[in-house]
Amino acid sequence: MGNFKKVKTAVIGIGHLGKEHARIYKELETSELIGVSDTDLARKEKADALGVPFYANYRDLIGKAEAVSIATPTFTHCDIAKPFLEAGIHTLIEKPITLKLSDADLLIEIARRKNLALQVGHLERHNPGFRRICEIAKNIRFLEIHRLGPFTGRINDCGVVLDLMIHDIDIVLSIVNSEVASFDAIGINVLTPYEDIANVRIKFKNGAVADMTASRLTPEKQRKIRIFQEDAYISLDYDLQQAKIFKKKLLGISQETVDIERSEPLKEELKFFLNGILTGKSLGKPDEAARNALQFAIEIVETIQQNQKLSAKH
Repeated sequence: MGNFKKVKTAVIGIGHLGKEHARIYKELETSELIGVSDTDLARKEKADALGVPFYANYRDLIGKAEAVSIATPTFTHCDIAKPFLEAGIHTLIEKPITLKLSDADLLIEIARRKNLALQVGHLERHNPGFRRICEIAKNIRFLEIHRLGPFTGRINDCGVVLDLMIHDIDIVLSIVNSEVASFDAIGINVLTPYEDIANVRIKFKNGAVADMTASRLTPEKQRKIRIFQEDAYISLDYDLQQAKIFKKKLLGISQETVDIERSEPLKEELKFFLNGILTGKSLGKPDEAARNALQFAIEIVETIQQNQKLSAKH
């Protein structure tokens, strides 16, 4: 054990993802997990298993926690995060930050005014495979991204763009060092009132192009990004944390496996959150990139809906 100051942490919403936040906070030496909250009282057993208090009302954690993770349905994010931020509590919100841009702006304004850390759970930023290929990728010309998986029914308040593709929007906006020139998007509602499969093609002002597909209708899970640049092609499997780089040689193409030091992305994310609080690096610097990813995701959803209306007329 190092001589670390521990941040008093709590988790709001201990479903599929929230329970993992709680587990990791319990493990990290920079964290003291002081409680979890959920409206589903049956989840108290998860708190009991971790040996921490369970709160049916999340507001009971105000005044006890110094930092919270919010892993509740997206439409609740703003209402839950606001009182914590107003009370001076550092906040990590699972992605997307909110459903509405005005809500995201409100939370960002409070965090800045109160000099707090406000981070959004864009997990792939902390994927060691992605961090490694960022060191290799130079002068990107084309990106192809697939984020596909089976229908779980877990997310029922938004479509696949805000649920899954937002990860890739965040990644693409960060890795392509250019403004968006134009984009087109198509999507289809199959099992829900929202788009369940979507494809977006983005053209950037520097000439780079990104093609992204997200689906929650695919039997096999796939999380892959392919990056094409002038002298090489890089392929990364996010889940396996495996990357290959293909380079042009005089006599054909060489292939090498990229060395990646594997780790659990969520653990890296929560470490980053706590470290930013303890060092002061994240204070008053809310997650603008997550807000920008949300803005673009909303524009994509609106374009999909417009295209659906046009195709319905024909």
